[in-house]
Amino acid sequence: MMADPPIDEILDAVTLFLGGLAAAPAGRDAYMTRVAANALSIVRRELTLAARADREEVERLRTLIGQDGGLEALDAALCEALRAGRLDEMTPGLLEHLKRSALARVEIDQPRYRSPSPARR
Repeated sequence: MMADPPIDEILDAVTLFLGGLAAAPAGRDAYMTRVAANALSIVRRELTLAARADREEVERLRTLIGQDGGLEALDAALCEALRAGRLDEMTPGLLEHLKRSALARVEIDQPRYRSPSPARR
């Protein structure tokens, strides 16, 4: 997975910005208010969806790699196995794992995104 900013940093930044608004926003402030609202929505989805997505990803990685560990360690092991050529696009379950992991992240970050391809299923 891609590294994301910590949730507490997002919340602090949004809180600080919204606290600085004294009147109804206009212009740049209107835009920044929308950005802040979007950030809060991401945080909400992160809190409600990420734990399940991470658990499912760990289970798929354990099966693919054949070892135990946390998400970060398993992700690193997957990258190493790919670099070393021990896993490739022909490895059963690899492409499905990558697709499901990417879609889980998109569901959190951009839930209105709709892929035009059948890969979204």
